[in-house]
Amino acid sequence: MSLKEIRGTLDAFKNFSFEEELDNATIIKEGYGVVGCVTPWNFPMNQIQRKITPALLAGNTVVVNPASNTPLTAIIYAETIEEAGLPAGVFNLVTGSGGDTGDYLTQHPDVSVVSFTGSTEVGKGLYKNAATTVKKLVLELGGKSPMIYLKGGDLQLAVESAASTVLDNQGQTCSALTRLLVPKDELERTKEVIKDYYKDVKVGDPTEKDTRVGPMVSKEQMDTVLEYIQKGVDEGANVLVGGNRLNRKGYFVEPTVFTDVTNDMTIAQEEIFGPVLVVITYDTQEEAVKIANDSSYGLSGGVVGPEKEAMEVARQLRTGNVAINGGSRTPKAPFGGYKQSGLGRENGLYGLEDYLEVKALFK
Repeated sequence: MSLKEIRGTLDAFKNFSFEEELDNATIIKEGYGVVGCVTPWNFPMNQIQRKITPALLAGNTVVVNPASNTPLTAIIYAETIEEAGLPAGVFNLVTGSGGDTGDYLTQHPDVSVVSFTGSTEVGKGLYKNAATTVKKLVLELGGKSPMIYLKGGDLQLAVESAASTVLDNQGQTCSALTRLLVPKDELERTKEVIKDYYKDVKVGDPTEKDTRVGPMVSKEQMDTVLEYIQKGVDEGANVLVGGNRLNRKGYFVEPTVFTDVTNDMTIAQEEIFGPVLVVITYDTQEEAVKIANDSSYGLSGGVVGPEKEAMEVARQLRTGNVAINGGSRTPKAPFGGYKQSGLGRENGLYGLEDYLEVKALFK
């Protein structure tokens, strides 16, 4: 996806004007200066390019602080940038803990913008620090995204669309569709479709071609996911699939699906960042929308159903991205969230605008 996103931003840039006339004014768009980019470990290469491409095109210089447990990817990226001949000082790499270095960037008076991807809690801390210099932030934070299945739609597609996002990268992705909402009278059929889908999911060595789910990034992350699974059991949810650590070397967690989940449960409200899907039932479309929006997050979403109904429901979701009947995201489209899922947008023209100041000259 990284190359497609770069092309999408470049395509948007081709017809972009840094100046325009408006009555007796000339409107100028110009770079802020120095942009700090604090990137996560789950997609280390993608997240660097997603930030620096629009920032550099807008005329800024960048200081990249990669996640402390994936610094080598960033170092290789920096070496590639140097080989490409970018002038010294335009791209800068500073390794170190996101807490310390990220805090420093958000408080430094010479850094005008900080773009951060990571957890909502860390994002809140950076937001607070940035207030000391009234610094602009672009934040892509957590999610607890819903997939709504409507009667008359393709149930198999709904299950596969949700499950695939939860299995990709072991569920360590903020845009995963971790809440599957289905009509109450479709629950039993949904269970059968889920069990049939998951029976062929192989967990193991990610270098093997037929492996679908690999290990968690660390023991700490594995323990966190297992704690959430136990919390779900303690709160009364039913484990339909998985639910355990695999008895083998490595930080492997079984892909897990919960049923008998209510939206007030911890596993339905908090971002788990693991291969865990929860199934929630509803009576009416209005209730489905209410449940979907009953979250502090608003990053992604999905709706599967008759086209007209699906579009109507999608428009009501308080989330930045919605896939309708399996639709895939174009890299030219903006990516970002509502509510505590972040500020600003990435990709395409919308991502470019976040790295530009606007000045009006009156004649």
